[in-house]
Amino acid sequence: MKRIFGLFVLLISLGFMLTTCTLDTQPARAGQQPASKAKVKIRLATWAGVDEAKELQAVIDKINARATTFQIVSEPIPADYYTKIQTMIVGNTAPDLFWLSQEYVVPYASKGALLNLTDRLKTDRRPAAKMDDYFPAVLESAQFRGRTYGLPWIAQPVILYYNKDLFKKAGVAEPTDAWTWDDFYNAAKKLTDPNKGQYGVTVNGWPPIHMFIWQAGGEVISPDLKSSPIDSPEAIKALDFYGKIIYNPEVAPPRNVVNEQGFSEMFKKGKVAMFFGGAADDLDRVPGLDAGVALVPKGPKNRATFAWSASTVISAQTKHPQEAYDALVELTEGIHNWKIVAPRKSLATKAHLVKAEPRKEKAADTIIKAASDMRAFRIIPRHPEWDTIFWEQVQDPLFSKKGAAADLAKAARPKLEALLPR
Repeated sequence: MKRIFGLFVLLISLGFMLTTCTLDTQPARAGQQPASKAKVKIRLATWAGVDEAKELQAVIDKINARATTFQIVSEPIPADYYTKIQTMIVGNTAPDLFWLSQEYVVPYASKGALLNLTDRLKTDRRPAAKMDDYFPAVLESAQFRGRTYGLPWIAQPVILYYNKDLFKKAGVAEPTDAWTWDDFYNAAKKLTDPNKGQYGVTVNGWPPIHMFIWQAGGEVISPDLKSSPIDSPEAIKALDFYGKIIYNPEVAPPRNVVNEQGFSEMFKKGKVAMFFGGAADDLDRVPGLDAGVALVPKGPKNRATFAWSASTVISAQTKHPQEAYDALVELTEGIHNWKIVAPRKSLATKAHLVKAEPRKEKAADTIIKAASDMRAFRIIPRHPEWDTIFWEQVQDPLFSKKGAAADLAKAARPKLEALLPR
C-alpha cells in the first residue's frame, strides 16, 4: 500500500555543496559604456509528463516573450524526479527553479538547499508575491520558522465524488453540505452489498487520516512544532472512525479486493459508490458514469479538507538570484491561471476556476466551497522519518486491526516528538 507522503529516499544529510549566490554581471571599466545585457537563462526543473510539459511550455513562452532580463528554460524530469534533483544539488548543478511537493520544501530548506525569499517578497507588489492573498494553511507548507522558501502554485482540496445511479438504486439521498460522519457512514452501509461486489466507499490510507483528525479538532503536529498530540481525545476519535471504515466489508472493500481490482478503478467501474478525490481529478468525467461531487462530510468540529499542494522554489546555488526570483514570480502568476486550484483567495472564484479548467464547470461551486476549508500538511525538517514512524507504528497497525487507536497513538507519540525541531 502506498503511503501518502514520505515515500522517497531521505534527503541526503551530508554533501549539499552549496555555492554563494552571486550575480554574473561585472561593473563597467572607467570610460566604457556598459554592454547591453543578454537575457539570463533560468533553468526550471519539473516532474511534468509529456502532455503537462507541453501545456507548461505555452505558459512559459508567454512569460519569456515579455521578460527583458531572463528566459526560462524548461527541463522536465518525469521519472525519478527527487533522486535526480538531489543528485544535481550534491553535484552543484541544480536548476535555478524547481518544483517541490509540500512535504519536501521544509526538509530542503533546513539543509540550506533553497534560497530564502522573505525579504524580496516584502517589497514586491506583484499579485503572485502578495503573501496575504495566499490561503494561510497552504502557504505554511512553503515556510519554516517565519521564512518563505517557495511560492505555492497549486492546492487541490479533497472533495467527495459519488455515483448517482448507485445512490438512486439503493434509495439513498445524495450527499449534502449538511452531511456529518454519521450520515456518511450510514449511507456507505446502505450502499454496500458484498454479494454484488458493491461497496459504499473505499479508503486505503487515502484520504489522509490527518484530515479526519483536523475535523475532530485535533492535530498531528502542533502549530509551534513542539508536539505531536496524536493521542489527544480528538485525535483518537478520528483514528477510531477511520479504523471503523477502512477494509470493513460492511462499508468498504477488504484490502485484498482493493489490491486485486484497483483503488480508484473500483469507483470508475461502478463498484464503489463514493470516492475521496482531488479537485482536479477526472472522476466526474468517466465515460458511462454519472458522477456527482460534494463536500467531504463534516467532522465533530469542522469540515477541514486535505489539499495536495506544491511550490516552485529557487536553488541556493543559483548564480542569478534576482533574475531567478523575477522568473519565479512571473511563472507562479502564469501557473495560477492554468492549474486548479490557484492557492490565492482572490482567485478562488468560479469564474477564474472555469476559465482555467472549463471541464470543471459542473464541479466548480463545490470546489470553491472546499477551498475555504483546505489545509496542507504541517511539515518538519525530519518529516520523512516522522512519517515512517506514523505509518508503521500507528496507521498500518490500525488499518490491519493489530491494535487499538489509543494504544498505538500513545506508544508512538514520544518517538514522533523526538524528531521535532528543537
